[in-house]
Amino acid sequence: MKTYRIACIPGDGIGKEVIPAGQEVLQALAASGAGFAFEFENFGWGGDWYRAHGKMMPDDGLEPLRHKDAILFGSAGDPHIPDHITLWGLRLKICQGFDQYANVRPTRILPGIDAPLKRCTAKDLDWVIVRENSEGEYAGVGGRAHQGHPMEVATDVSILTRVGVERIMRFAFKLAQSRPRKHLTVVTKSNAQRHGMVMWDEIALQVSKEFPDVQWDKELVDACTARMVNRPASLDTLVATNLHADVLSDLAAALAGSLGIAPTGNIDPERRYPSMFEPIHGSAFDIMGKGLANPVGTFWSCVMLLEHLGENEAAARLMQAIEEITADPRLHTGDLGGTAKTAEVTAAVVSRLKNR
Repeated sequence: MKTYRIACIPGDGIGKEVIPAGQEVLQALAASGAGFAFEFENFGWGGDWYRAHGKMMPDDGLEPLRHKDAILFGSAGDPHIPDHITLWGLRLKICQGFDQYANVRPTRILPGIDAPLKRCTAKDLDWVIVRENSEGEYAGVGGRAHQGHPMEVATDVSILTRVGVERIMRFAFKLAQSRPRKHLTVVTKSNAQRHGMVMWDEIALQVSKEFPDVQWDKELVDACTARMVNRPASLDTLVATNLHADVLSDLAAALAGSLGIAPTGNIDPERRYPSMFEPIHGSAFDIMGKGLANPVGTFWSCVMLLEHLGENEAAARLMQAIEEITADPRLHTGDLGGTAKTAEVTAAVVSRLKNR
């Protein structure tokens, strides 16, 4: 029987609650006759590690992760540590260290969720946002000079390379090609950013010729926010730069009902390194330790993890269990307007996996 080695990094805040819940659900799935097993290894990196060691993870922290089959990640963020330290010191160190250049964020309205777009049906909002995850606005190129003086200057340079843009465009077109509508929207800002984003547009056109069966269009990022609200059914698969997709995917999750239910995968499509899966809700220190966190985003991330491992039948079983519990208002956590606790939602999913 195949045993998958999964690295679990709860990180900060409610990540320490939802990642154990994800492990519990995956174990229940494996124990229900799925034909595989899991071997979990937990890594206590994050804000607490920083307070003890002066860094978010060990310098050689990538080594024990390198030969895992996948990584399940909670959140990075601590109100007592600057955000750029928590992000660059942990999550981005893993994403960039393992060249997880495709960030994939599915969004749809799950059964029973009261989404804010009242004229929108679940059929109208079924998107996948592909985020370039290795360069762009988060390349880390820039600096500060003359700090504290009137002439102080700070720069962050967006870096777009032909190889980086080509590979994310090709990934996005292939993903769009695999979906029923075969439609891709390329998000840009080439009217104002006249160098990097113009190259982005040009490469999109070049790559599109490899996929004649994919219908595609181009949308300025600001106009795209309005289109997501006013014409959600006109979108299916979207591809955008690191920053643009970061913003759009949070809007997408909110339009679908809550950031608490949204998953993401940081993917190395070439499978040279392990890919990493995580909920997008952040550390949410205001509800930490109260048992209020919504674990659905983690469970859906586990679905993506299973799909990446090729366990599609098990992934479908878990997704069905998720949809059954979201359809029950008694199992809605506070972010969805309910009163259910993390443990209740987790137990409900486990029960459904055991009983089928």
